[in-house]
Amino acid sequence: MVTQYKNLINGEMVGTSDVLDVVNPANEEVIGQVPACGEAELNSAVAAARAAFKTWSKTPIEERRAAVQKISAIISENSDELFRLLTAEQGKPHAQAQGEIAGAAGMSGAQATLDLDDEINEDTDQRLSRTRRVPVGVVGGIVPWNFPVMMAVQKIAPAMLSGCTIVLKPSPFTPLTTLRLAELIKDAVPPGVVNIITGEDSLGPLITAHPDIDKITFTGSTATGKKIMEGASKDLKRITLELGGNDASIVLPDANVEKVAEQLFWSSFTNAGQICVAAKRIYIHEDIYDELSAAIAAYAKNVKVGDGSQQGTAVGPIQNKKQYDRVLELIQDAKDNGYKFLVGGDAEKSDIPGYYVPITILDNPPEDARIVAEEQFGPVMPLMKFSTTDEAISRANASEYGLAGAVWTADPDEGVRVAEQMETGTVWVNEFLHLSPFAPFGGHKQSGFGAEYGKEGLLEFTYPQVITVKRDNVPA
Repeated sequence: MVTQYKNLINGEMVGTSDVLDVVNPANEEVIGQVPACGEAELNSAVAAARAAFKTWSKTPIEERRAAVQKISAIISENSDELFRLLTAEQGKPHAQAQGEIAGAAGMSGAQATLDLDDEINEDTDQRLSRTRRVPVGVVGGIVPWNFPVMMAVQKIAPAMLSGCTIVLKPSPFTPLTTLRLAELIKDAVPPGVVNIITGEDSLGPLITAHPDIDKITFTGSTATGKKIMEGASKDLKRITLELGGNDASIVLPDANVEKVAEQLFWSSFTNAGQICVAAKRIYIHEDIYDELSAAIAAYAKNVKVGDGSQQGTAVGPIQNKKQYDRVLELIQDAKDNGYKFLVGGDAEKSDIPGYYVPITILDNPPEDARIVAEEQFGPVMPLMKFSTTDEAISRANASEYGLAGAVWTADPDEGVRVAEQMETGTVWVNEFLHLSPFAPFGGHKQSGFGAEYGKEGLLEFTYPQVITVKRDNVPA
């Protein structure tokens, strides 16, 4: 029997007569059904959030902090159930699903420690001027399918801590774990503070256009982000957009081949490459290119691709058929153009159920190859050769995206010098995929607008309000 899930609206779990099927990408079987919400359900959720905002925005921050910490604890306490459900709907191996659930608990707990202190602008005999932060209002959150729990919590936690209320829409591909979490936390927060509703992609524009939503926070593709920015402009909603990336790694000639080969592999292939900050273009200095590319290829051949719930699986399926077809299309384009493959290259759908793409590594394709110029968002790694560091930096920056990047070297000072020339919001030196709850995360160029995480991410949910008191003009 397929499990029926419900939405969280105004503190109650609510269903609808129309439902959406949710498919396990490992076997293409329906594993759950969720409400197919439309305008009526959205209006109810927004009305609940608007009513709750009147009280929640005036609730002391220590009480709001405690509520966020309670959510963090609930995630930790129920991690075994949540990570297994996450694997079933998203496809990632159990170990990576455990990492996402633990990360969601840890990130929200850490975010709860942040403060919104007043800032003194002037304190003289003449006047006192201070800036306080006030919550924006009702937030509309739209979450992607690659890290559905982490991204949901990362929108809920700062919204709550700032004094906002939120209406959250999970991806229709991966709503189950988020709805189960909604059921677990519904009594931990006042009714209406957190509302979670599910629906087709068509629900997103209704959220963006809703007149009683004051801010949109969205994680997803650049194309959709542009549509959200356009829609939000009609009533000047505040927006935070964490969008696509075509992230480059630069491997300098002094890098230790034995050490970095495995790390470079996982910088690209964690979560089957379905990470906005995954290494999607790897530039390797010509002095070590042959040795390092061979080492990466050799490591790749021992990595098991399969059902994420099965022991030994390290790379799971693509999460949905639309993305699966797109990744196969990019691989087929590379084959049609005669590019060389070090590993993989099969662009045919197998007879085995599931959206499995073999690990694919290309040998020095040209910069204008689609597999290089476009964000693959799948288990595909193009390796490219460079001669000088300046050349590598120029090629890495020749992209409309600017989300993240990495530099690999035996000389950290040189790594920093190179990192400072990369046109991205985040650059790692000798590591990958590390995000701190206390550091802002956001993109340059067409990779986003605004920031998440850290104090800057929290401030995205507030307005500054300056209050000035004239001290030497008080009647006697």
